[in-house]
Amino acid sequence: MSSINLTSLGANQLKNTTTGEMVEIGSLWREQAVVLFFLRRFGCQVCRWMAAEVSKLEKDLKAHGIALVGIGPEETGVKEFKDGGFFKGDIYIDEMKQCYKDLGFKRYNAINVVPAAMGKKVREIASKASAEGIQGNFSGDLLQSGGMLIVAKGGEKVLLHFIQKSPADNPPLEEITKALGISANVQAGEKPQVTEGSICKIRQE
Repeated sequence: MSSINLTSLGANQLKNTTTGEMVEIGSLWREQAVVLFFLRRFGCQVCRWMAAEVSKLEKDLKAHGIALVGIGPEETGVKEFKDGGFFKGDIYIDEMKQCYKDLGFKRYNAINVVPAAMGKKVREIASKASAEGIQGNFSGDLLQSGGMLIVAKGGEKVLLHFIQKSPADNPPLEEITKALGISANVQAGEKPQVTEGSICKIRQE
């Protein structure tokens, strides 16, 4: 069971990337259930692939009155991310990174970020993203991790609190729909297998 205090968390301020307006994150779940996807970086190739994956649920979420929202830790790269059409929901920025802190999304350091970014799972998703034409860059904060939070309408309860353990971690689409108690007719993208002996050009972290 999640120990998140939604009242405290809900007071945190986010910036709407379309209007520039500052809003409380709690306003996003006041009238409807919401899936909050916290990106590591807008320029992250792996994050962009994950954003495209979760966006496959957008139509089904909308049909059930559930919002899909993306949140980034900084403004760097947001225009390119939006122009690329990687994510189908509204996008906000947690300029103070307070939600990231409150939700336990860890920060790497200069020592542990390299092995984390070079892990097999990261290479697999980077390979899949490249095959789908999704590229990335190294601009912005390279050390922040992310995750996902799903909140019931009215902030009644937390339905899912997912914390990345590695840069490639993301909840399966079926785990998201199960938490919401809905069904969705979507096919998750398969992550290609990368053998230890293969040579991959890592475009992202």
